[in-house]
Amino acid sequence: MSVANIEEQKSIDLLVETSWEVCNKIGGIYTVLSTKARVLKEAFDDKLVFIGPDVWSDISPSPFFIEDKCLLKNFSSTAIDEFDITIKTGRWNIPGSPQVILVGFKGVYPYLNAIFAKMWELYGVDSMHEYGDYREGCAFSIAASIVIMKLAAHLSIDMKKVTAHFNEWTTGMGLLYLQWKQPLAATLFTTHATSIGRSICGNGKPLYDYFHGYNGDQMAGELNMQAKHSLEKKAAHNADCFTAVSEITAKESEQLLEIYPQVVTPNGFEPDFVPGGDKYKILRKNGRERLLKIAGKLKQRKFKSADTVIVATSGRNEYRNKGLDIFLDSLSALSGMGSPYDVIALILVPAWVNSPIEELMSSKKKIDETIPDYITHYLNNMDTDAVASRIRALESQHSFGTNISVIYVPCYLNGGDGIVNISYYDLLPALDLTVFPSYYEPWGYTPLESIAFGIPTITSDKSGFGQWILSEHENSLFKTGVKVVERTDSNYQEALQKIAGQILEFIDAAKKERQVASEAAMQTSEKADWKYFIENYYKAFRIASERRNERIRK
Repeated sequence: MSVANIEEQKSIDLLVETSWEVCNKIGGIYTVLSTKARVLKEAFDDKLVFIGPDVWSDISPSPFFIEDKCLLKNFSSTAIDEFDITIKTGRWNIPGSPQVILVGFKGVYPYLNAIFAKMWELYGVDSMHEYGDYREGCAFSIAASIVIMKLAAHLSIDMKKVTAHFNEWTTGMGLLYLQWKQPLAATLFTTHATSIGRSICGNGKPLYDYFHGYNGDQMAGELNMQAKHSLEKKAAHNADCFTAVSEITAKESEQLLEIYPQVVTPNGFEPDFVPGGDKYKILRKNGRERLLKIAGKLKQRKFKSADTVIVATSGRNEYRNKGLDIFLDSLSALSGMGSPYDVIALILVPAWVNSPIEELMSSKKKIDETIPDYITHYLNNMDTDAVASRIRALESQHSFGTNISVIYVPCYLNGGDGIVNISYYDLLPALDLTVFPSYYEPWGYTPLESIAFGIPTITSDKSGFGQWILSEHENSLFKTGVKVVERTDSNYQEALQKIAGQILEFIDAAKKERQVASEAAMQTSEKADWKYFIENYYKAFRIASERRNERIRK
């Protein structure tokens, strides 16, 4: 560790990181924070505190939170009368076990309109067009900022020794509130994906061909995103240090938020999440047995493990952004290329689940022919779900041939879905290859997780991870464990053919070659260890402190 980094640690007596996904697993931000935590904990020990939303109940508690009322000098017993905020102190049940405060924020709601008016007066945040989850994010982050101030006072810490890090637009109001009420704290704001960039892609608009023609404020009006965009933009401009998770997101921020980040902070991974030795072998064996059994029941046939290649995609259910469309179409192209192996292609993305198809786990060898053969759970919107609809359309055209079996697992793999009943990380070793051909992907944890578990992956150059591979490594499935495919607004057919070709090359490779690819994948992932990438955060902390000092001198 550099001398500068050691000095930075000495200058911070309280490092607080706030996110809606602390102890609340929703998407990639949870993975960022939970894998980064151990390295930060080693550096700052119990000067480090994470703050997340208390959206849990006694009946349904957070599976990631271990309550401990004695932490932080019994801070949980300290009443926070302001806005009737409630707190729970404990540890996050992840490597490093950092301290966590879960904040109950319902009492903030009655005061929001007055705070919104003040934020317009002070910073120009336009909350007039707010809707949906805007108020929820603002209420939580304001409560989090109040907790930060109360905690510093409780621990007798000078606010100039406090560094507060806020993630995504959902916490932007908290950052501005903290600067208003306690300007001595150093603040950081991280954009993991701009709200406007994601919305442009989610609405089917071409992001890349017209990238330099987009104006964030104009698009916010067109897409009814004024409030979220305004909050995100003002937080980025007013933070003492603004960061983004990749060069792709940095350029997106420059174009749509009109500010380039002071620091780019690529996302690393925590190797402690990866099982080793015999445990890995057992997970692979058990996972494959379960998947082959489910596929056999659905497709009414027997799959032999040695003759079957299991390919999967996973992540957030964004049909176009995450490349679910091109993944399915590439499987259709693959069927015409010919291969001696059976392929089970899994789409592991959560959807609007009604209930598991219980017949899949029954002792009967066959299931009723009226049960769909491509999905493990009934959906509330079976007729309109984009993934299910595309699979049905391709199957009706016999596009997958006889040896490609597509199976949609539309639920969070937390070990209790009713069918697979294996958590995502425990299921990863069972796979042979993953495909993440995203159209819009600020970083891309799913391909990084995949190679960390020794599963080679195909991804796109529109992900931060894909760009990192292209800049630092050889673009080869067998030499690096990663193949990056170019995606543009106009090369869909070309890209899907390349993806299909890469899948076929892997399938047809000898098992020794596949093992080489697996080992190469693990070696590549080691270079994304947080112990290397954390240096960018130390730089961000220094910049935040320096710019805070300049701000309070004005």
